[in-house]
Amino acid sequence: MTTGSEATGIAGDDVSGRTINAAGEAQVRQRVDALVERIEAKDLDGLGRLYASDVVSFDVEPPLQHLGREAKLRSWTSVFTFFRDVCYELRDLAFTVDDNVAFAHGFGRLSGTLATGAETGGMWVRATLCFRRVDGEWLITHDQVSVPFDVRSGRGVADLAP
Repeated sequence: MTTGSEATGIAGDDVSGRTINAAGEAQVRQRVDALVERIEAKDLDGLGRLYASDVVSFDVEPPLQHLGREAKLRSWTSVFTFFRDVCYELRDLAFTVDDNVAFAHGFGRLSGTLATGAETGGMWVRATLCFRRVDGEWLITHDQVSVPFDVRSGRGVADLAP
């Protein structure tokens, strides 16, 4: 499990003038760690507690958007049916956190053992997680996962690595 110990986010004032909340960043990092742990455990109930009820997800799997916690959990259910054992890796995460809103972006990869017994190394995707503090708890309100595509061919490029 990798959740960005090599992340580029820093506490203090950044060059754009945004104030970065170091305590909030630590809390958001804990939520990202929990996300990885719950994916790897295929823990849908635990995952559900990480998402806001009105989460909007732009995932790699159709449709273009998944609206609401239940839709997001259906997406994870679909993923879990393909994997007997799943590993979720996040790397190169950069965080921006203020008092009530946070986002992190970097690269993610699902890999593991498929239900058929075949091993897969997965593919690297671009990942963004957006959080909002709700009643003192950081919840994922938006996530986006995308695959670069070749403009000339119109096809996704799935063999890139960070």
